[in-house]
Amino acid sequence: MLQTIGVASLDELINQTVPASIRLTKPLAVGQPRGEHETLVELRQIAGQNQVWRSLMGMGYHATITPAVIRRNILENPGWYTQYTPYQAEISQGRLEALLNFQTMISDLTGLPLANASLLDEGTAAAEAMAMCRAITGRREGVFLVSGDCHPQTIAVVRTRAESMGISVRVGDVEAMVKGGENAEENGALNGKPFGVLLQYPTTRGGLVDYGAVIERVHEAGGLVVMAADLLALTLVKSPGEWGADIAVGSAQRFGVPMGFGGPHAAFMATKSEYVRKMPGRLVGVSKDAAGNAALRLAVQTREQHIRRDKATSNICTAQVLLAIMAGMYAVYHGPVGLRRIATRVALLTATLAEGLRGLGHGLSDGPVFDTLHVRLGEGYCVDAIIAAAGGQRINLRDMGDGGLCVSLDERSTSDEVEQLLAIFATRHNDATSASATSRDREGADDQPHATSPNQSPNPLPDGRDSLAGLLGVHARQTPYLTHPVFNSHHSETRMLRYIKRLESRDLSLCQSMISLGSCTMKLNGSSEMLPITWPEFAELHPFAPVEQTRGYAQLIGQLESWLAEITGFAATSLQPNAGSQGEYAGLMAIRAYHHSRGDTGRDVCLIPVSAHGTNPASAVIAGFNVVAVACDAQGNIDVADLSDKAAKHADKLAAIMLTYPSTHGVFEEAVRDVCRIVHQHGGQVYMDGANMNAQVGLCKPGTHKGDGIGADVCHLNLHKTFCIPHGGGGPGVGPICVAAHLVPFLPSTTMAGTTEQGGSMPLNISAAPYGSASILPIPWVYIRLMGAAGLTRATEVAILNANYIAARLDGHYPTLYRGKRGRVAHECIIDCRAFEGSAGIRVEDIAKRLMDYGFHAPTMSWPVPGTLMIEPTESESQDELDRFCEALIAIRHEIRDIEEGRADRDDNALKHAPHTALVIGGDKWEHAYGREQAAFPAEHLRQYKFWPAVGRIDNAYGDRNLVCTCEPLTLD
Repeated sequence: MLQTIGVASLDELINQTVPASIRLTKPLAVGQPRGEHETLVELRQIAGQNQVWRSLMGMGYHATITPAVIRRNILENPGWYTQYTPYQAEISQGRLEALLNFQTMISDLTGLPLANASLLDEGTAAAEAMAMCRAITGRREGVFLVSGDCHPQTIAVVRTRAESMGISVRVGDVEAMVKGGENAEENGALNGKPFGVLLQYPTTRGGLVDYGAVIERVHEAGGLVVMAADLLALTLVKSPGEWGADIAVGSAQRFGVPMGFGGPHAAFMATKSEYVRKMPGRLVGVSKDAAGNAALRLAVQTREQHIRRDKATSNICTAQVLLAIMAGMYAVYHGPVGLRRIATRVALLTATLAEGLRGLGHGLSDGPVFDTLHVRLGEGYCVDAIIAAAGGQRINLRDMGDGGLCVSLDERSTSDEVEQLLAIFATRHNDATSASATSRDREGADDQPHATSPNQSPNPLPDGRDSLAGLLGVHARQTPYLTHPVFNSHHSETRMLRYIKRLESRDLSLCQSMISLGSCTMKLNGSSEMLPITWPEFAELHPFAPVEQTRGYAQLIGQLESWLAEITGFAATSLQPNAGSQGEYAGLMAIRAYHHSRGDTGRDVCLIPVSAHGTNPASAVIAGFNVVAVACDAQGNIDVADLSDKAAKHADKLAAIMLTYPSTHGVFEEAVRDVCRIVHQHGGQVYMDGANMNAQVGLCKPGTHKGDGIGADVCHLNLHKTFCIPHGGGGPGVGPICVAAHLVPFLPSTTMAGTTEQGGSMPLNISAAPYGSASILPIPWVYIRLMGAAGLTRATEVAILNANYIAARLDGHYPTLYRGKRGRVAHECIIDCRAFEGSAGIRVEDIAKRLMDYGFHAPTMSWPVPGTLMIEPTESESQDELDRFCEALIAIRHEIRDIEEGRADRDDNALKHAPHTALVIGGDKWEHAYGREQAAFPAEHLRQYKFWPAVGRIDNAYGDRNLVCTCEPLTLD
């Protein structure tokens, strides 16, 4: 490989690639490499410090039962967790179908016709809905009302987002706030004209509130209604759509996804069809392929919010695809009857508990409930005594801070647990035994729901109830849901297993071949890294469990934060952001808060190079900044002269610059320190997008804490890129931020629900859980522990080696668009395909689709430069795989040359009709000028193993004109 590149050693290559001015002079202080067994033994000891109690605290987080067939064959299966975002839909049909199932499930249960393919968490979804309401109504100066009965962490996230976007938020009794009249303004509604309102259903205290009058008044005032709903409750209660809500949000966590100390969990959003262009996130829709067969793809995908850059209303890029697939499969496995049975059982147990609590003299809120009770303790009881009694039984209850307690039941609750709870609430009361025994007799439920028999009849109602409708009153659901055959066909493990495997076979993942997407870093997700995420000590903790129960997490998080700070050269780290886009937002919010703390409230200009990721300007806008673009020179580097001019022009208002290093063009820019110096001289802060950190670890550092560094003030990392958390088909991700010492006070809050103010300013709440997607943090912890300082550095060097090897092998076939000062690329390279459209009528999309016939996923297509392919091989791939990939691209170049020189038809050729499916190759008719063998087996290795695209080339324009985003028009089974 070195000989092909033209260097004598790896050190020589690195010296030619990374500017000497930023190279580290000492190794990273993250320890020595360790073996897999030794590392897992250490992690087991750390996990053992966590205490897995029964957490009945609610707040949108509930224990659930993950069916073994789903856990084993999706969550623990690299065929599902190593997939990339389904931008190449022809080789992504399996997960697209699974996501269409998820969308259909959400649409059916919420009663709204359009749902997206997941968001990051419930708090973020509510904040996105707020921004969506303002965009739809066009009311820039209006107020957004939030019910005080929403979950506190949701309120905290909404407040943070509103503050940066200049939205006035009022929290309180929404019924009073929307009444209007002469007292409307003091009630908070600004003369009864809110542009939107957020309601919780059921409330955080468990009540099922009749919101009919509130919704009617908001609509009369021209506003929109957002309802944060519980998905399991919606199997029994009236849907948000039936209430008249415009948008529904929530979490799919309790559909088989472990609590995991807060995440990752798939949030959902559903809305009316007319708002499709305003809805954030991704949307799966139905189109057709070249043969006219139904095919799935991301609908209106070029409309994704972040592509709109500074015009975007959302910066959402990734989603929670793997978790959405799990939740959707949970619904497929249980079906509507099974889901209703689970929910009915929870409701009956809750009603039985309520009856027993009243018998003990405790007060409960009037009106129907689903799974949560707000208990006002009777005379002679005290909160501390009952919490202590619960603690003796290893049960967590929620202290409401008002002299009452909340208790939330879930899928794992049993009649024995109800008896146990009544005994706890009977502390210092003489008739505890008789009350609990009586309640158990009335309930009559089996002790555990049977995962493989989801459709058994529900348990009988408590005495005095004629029906479930009698228990729920006006809230009882009357409309059907999940009527499509896919939700009514797979209730045995045999059928479920085969369905999962059938979908898996339609998707290309790292199990089949390298996925060389530039800036996306699709690297190995080692098995030893993945093992711990399903350990109960990590998977079963509530995010707001008492600190004495989470000491293992505290140690793991503390070590990981320290290692990441050392690797990046910063003073501190926050792991709260649960995606790269949220890391961008968090870093910019920290910069904003820093300027405001110094009285520089006028600093609102953010400089962003034109080559930046699209999420950069979108994040800057929602963080409250005005974007000013900075030009790039002919070599793709930041134009330092243009930067200097604009920094000087906006000196009084300059807040920050966002830069990616190495650059988005795959080059280590020599002037990066000059860029930092110029921005600092004019009062700004330097934000570094860490998407390309895989080229820096061990060689250079963004920050300067305790030694050498580039000079940035904040950097976000994509743990799902550089640090091995798998992409999972488009999420989960973790996007922590590392900051310099002066920004440490402005890191996101880790207090419960962000309710504790620091320094007199509102705390920063980026995600709903204090540590975001905590349950997947063991993955980067294991990665760093295994690699140590030497391994991390060597991985970076090999990533640079592999990228330069590909550039050298393709030289003479495809020009490399950008190179560094000494002719080298960083960890990725951009090859130029633009000339082929004129010479052969071949577009870059034709090359991308033809690569599927060779068994490869295309590199990043037409970004950051239209008509190019950006290739990032990572350090995980062997020379054999790199050669196989290069030979495929070289063979495609020969096919293009055949067109150029007249040996192949300009219109009827293997590239124009790629990809070729097995049905096309094996069909009765073949009317092309080229042969079947050339179409299907253009390389010799394909005769040993061939991955077949599930569908032919998809017509995206057709799908966008005929937008269908649920299962109903198709029989996908």
